Amino acid sequence: MCFHGRGNAPPPGGSQITAGGVTIGVETTMKYLGLVLDSRWNFVEHFRRLAPKLERTGAALKRLLPNLGGPNACCRRLYAGIVRSMALYGAPVWAPNLMRRPARALLTSQRVMAIRVIRGYRTISGEAANLLAGLPPWDLEAKVLARVFSLRADARRRGETPLPRQISAWRDELRRDLMAEWQQRLSQPKAGLAVIAAVSPLFVEWLERSHGVLSYRLTQVLTGHGSFGRFLYLIGREETPECHHCEDRPEDTVKHTLSVCPVWAEHRRVLRDVVGDGALSRPALIQAMVRSAGDWDAVSSFCEAVMLAKEEAGCLRERTSRPSRRERHSGRRGSRDDLRPP
Repeated sequence: MCFHGRGNAPPPGGSQITAGGVTIGVETTMKYLGLVLDSRWNFVEHFRRLAPKLERTGAALKRLLPNLGGPNACCRRLYAGIVRSMALYGAPVWAPNLMRRPARALLTSQRVMAIRVIRGYRTISGEAANLLAGLPPWDLEAKVLARVFSLRADARRRGETPLPRQISAWRDELRRDLMAEWQQRLSQPKAGLAVIAAVSPLFVEWLERSHGVLSYRLTQVLTGHGSFGRFLYLIGREETPECHHCEDRPEDTVKHTLSVCPVWAEHRRVLRDVVGDGALSRPALIQAMVRSAGDWDAVSSFCEAVMLAKEEAGCLRERTSRPSRRERHSGRRGSRDDLRPP
């Protein structure tokens, strides 16, 4: 393989070299110890081959991690770690030269697993899913691995052998830098604005909490992706975004469900005893959830009761709807099977 920079053209196709009477073709890529090296040392080809493997692994694991039931949160994070290990293999080599396209491939694979961890709809953005799951972006983690490797290599070149506690100190410091960079990235999100805005003020508290796991219906309320008229209308599951429980038919959103819809007044009263007398909103829920395990359970119970009732009402409407409407939706539902609980 012949290495060359951006300003230099690759060797002509079919180029060969002869060594000891043996003719060897000059290629643009070479696989070595599991990494695909390319002539420009940008690892684009490595990630082009890796992306389908990560996609297949994520799809296989996704079938083991349904939104309802299935493994617990610890097991889900373990499965996410499997894909992470595959994605970050060789990070000390390629991380310093990571380009935008390979970074997108990493984050795409991470998004699939983060959504499985939080039991969410596949329409949730990667930034929001990673934050809720507490999974730092893999491209940032790759930088940490590369930096630790570099520090250890520098120490060995000086004739030193870094002690485990020194390596641990390096990792802790680099981890703090990673969190700061992640938080800075979240200050300008591209999607999932509402949930990121709710969690970001309590970024450290959310990630370092020792209690609480996300359920299918709790995640619906935090993200807005679930049994809400507005969301179901956007994905083609409802003909209008209106709330079917209110006489004046306002738009059914997270805000409407939390603070306006009269059907949930009793559930709302119980929740206010925990959250307080202020407006019920996603930021208020997040504040209560990180405060204590009891408050987390109270918020989770509210979401379970309300969202389950909304799901059952939606199923009843589908069963009693006009045949033409049912036929109209049946053709599209097959492509959205994983938007519904298995």
